[in-house]
Amino acid sequence: MNVLTDKILSQSAYTAEIDVPLEKVDIADWLFTLPEAEYLRCCPPDHIGSGITTTDDGRPMVINVEMIGTGLVIQHYVAEEATPSYCRMNSISDVFTPVGRTQVNVIWELLAEAIDGGRTRYTNRVTSHPTDVFIEFLAAHGQTFEQAAVARQEAGGDHNRRETPLFAASIARRAVAKASAK
Repeated sequence: MNVLTDKILSQSAYTAEIDVPLEKVDIADWLFTLPEAEYLRCCPPDHIGSGITTTDDGRPMVINVEMIGTGLVIQHYVAEEATPSYCRMNSISDVFTPVGRTQVNVIWELLAEAIDGGRTRYTNRVTSHPTDVFIEFLAAHGQTFEQAAVARQEAGGDHNRRETPLFAASIARRAVAKASAK
């Protein structure tokens, strides 16, 4: 399977501000210790399940199961970079649609930046690229890439818009809990 990085299926980025200073935020720690129940609270009813594991070669990996539009998506996010203020996760995601199964590439970026007043801005950026398998799937079902991109942009953007403030609040709760435990 090949990822078609020259094509963007969908892309969205949303931000939310939290009342925690950047030096107390640790996105990687939050992401790789996130309890499933907390993940479910971060975009109900879309978020269905999650788990933390590793690749065969030991890289951190997060598995997310969620509904995005009419597709059940199983994401296999492998950490390409994981620091307290930035994580870049890369997934070949399985998408189960009403007409069958296919695969897309999803890049999930989680970013924390200091802002005025000892606060932090959280950005949740999601970019999806088609795979050659996805393009073949579209052709077999009489759909154009442009049609699929419009649908994915609408559904993915709506999902990201709703989950971003909830992720930010969860990251803030984790930071406060860790600070008070010291």
